[in-house]
Amino acid sequence: MRTRATNTPQTIALKVNGRAVRATAGASVAAAIVMSSEPCRISVSGQPRGPLCGMGICMECCATVDGVAHVRTCQMAAREGMEIVTG
Repeated sequence: MRTRATNTPQTIALKVNGRAVRATAGASVAAAIVMSSEPCRISVSGQPRGPLCGMGICMECCATVDGVAHVRTCQMAAREGMEIVTG
Protein backbone atom coordinates (compact mmCIF):
# COMPACT_ATOMS: atom_id res chain seq x y z
CA MET A 1 0.00 0.00 0.00
CA ARG A 2 1.34 3.45 -0.88
CA THR A 3 0.41 6.95 0.18
CA ARG A 4 -0.64 9.34 -2.56
CA ALA A 5 1.35 12.34 -1.40
CA THR A 6 4.76 10.65 -1.36
CA ASN A 7 4.20 7.41 -3.26
CA THR A 8 6.17 5.62 -0.54
CA PRO A 9 5.07 2.42 1.17
CA GLN A 10 3.00 2.87 4.33
CA THR A 11 4.34 1.20 7.44
CA ILE A 12 2.65 -0.29 10.47
CA ALA A 13 3.91 -0.77 14.02
CA LEU A 14 3.86 -4.15 15.74
CA LYS A 15 5.92 -6.08 18.29
CA VAL A 16 8.05 -9.16 17.77
CA ASN A 17 9.21 -10.77 21.03
CA GLY A 18 8.40 -7.53 22.83
CA ARG A 19 10.50 -5.39 20.49
CA ALA A 20 8.87 -2.62 18.44
CA VAL A 21 9.11 -3.26 14.69
CA ARG A 22 7.97 -1.28 11.64
CA ALA A 23 6.73 -3.35 8.73
CA THR A 24 5.41 -2.51 5.29
CA ALA A 25 1.61 -2.41 5.19
CA GLY A 26 0.33 -5.54 3.45
CA ALA A 27 3.41 -7.64 4.32
CA SER A 28 3.00 -11.06 5.87
CA VAL A 29 3.68 -11.60 9.56
CA ALA A 30 6.59 -13.84 8.49
CA ALA A 31 8.11 -10.91 6.58
CA ALA A 32 7.72 -8.72 9.67
CA ILE A 33 9.54 -11.37 11.73
CA VAL A 34 12.37 -11.45 9.19
CA MET A 35 12.57 -7.64 9.23
CA SER A 36 12.92 -7.79 13.03
CA SER A 37 15.98 -10.08 12.73
CA GLU A 38 14.32 -12.54 15.12
CA PRO A 39 14.20 -16.24 14.20
CA CYS A 40 10.79 -17.87 13.82
CA ARG A 41 12.03 -20.70 15.99
CA ILE A 42 15.18 -22.44 17.20
CA SER A 43 15.88 -25.93 15.83
CA VAL A 44 16.59 -28.91 18.10
CA SER A 45 20.30 -28.40 17.35
CA GLY A 46 20.08 -24.75 18.49
CA GLN A 47 20.12 -23.11 15.06
CA PRO A 48 17.81 -20.16 14.29
CA ARG A 49 15.13 -20.99 11.71
CA GLY A 50 13.14 -18.67 9.47
CA PRO A 51 10.29 -19.03 6.98
CA LEU A 52 11.05 -21.64 4.34
CA CYS A 53 8.22 -22.39 1.92
CA GLY A 54 6.15 -19.20 2.21
CA MET A 55 2.92 -21.07 1.48
CA GLY A 56 1.99 -22.70 4.79
CA ILE A 57 3.24 -26.24 4.19
CA CYS A 58 6.55 -26.49 6.06
CA MET A 59 5.42 -24.97 9.40
CA GLU A 60 8.86 -23.33 9.91
CA CYS A 61 7.21 -19.92 10.33
CA CYS A 62 4.78 -20.86 13.11
CA ALA A 63 4.61 -18.37 15.98
CA THR A 64 2.17 -17.08 18.58
CA VAL A 65 0.23 -14.10 17.19
CA ASP A 66 -1.95 -12.04 19.52
CA GLY A 67 -2.04 -14.94 21.98
CA VAL A 68 -2.94 -17.62 19.39
CA ALA A 69 -0.29 -20.33 19.22
CA HIS A 70 0.94 -22.20 16.12
CA VAL A 71 -0.09 -19.56 13.58
CA ARG A 72 1.40 -19.98 10.09
CA THR A 73 2.79 -16.48 9.84
CA CYS A 74 3.50 -16.71 6.11
CA GLN A 75 -0.25 -16.97 5.57
CA MET A 76 -1.29 -13.97 7.68
CA ALA A 77 -1.11 -10.27 6.84
CA ALA A 78 0.56 -8.10 9.45
CA ARG A 79 -1.71 -5.54 11.14
CA GLU A 80 -1.06 -2.48 13.25
CA GLY A 81 -0.47 -3.37 16.91
CA MET A 82 0.05 -7.12 16.53
CA GLU A 83 1.99 -8.94 19.24
CA ILE A 84 4.12 -11.77 17.85
CA VAL A 85 6.10 -14.23 19.97
CA THR A 86 8.46 -16.58 18.17
CA GLY A 87 9.67 -19.82 19.62
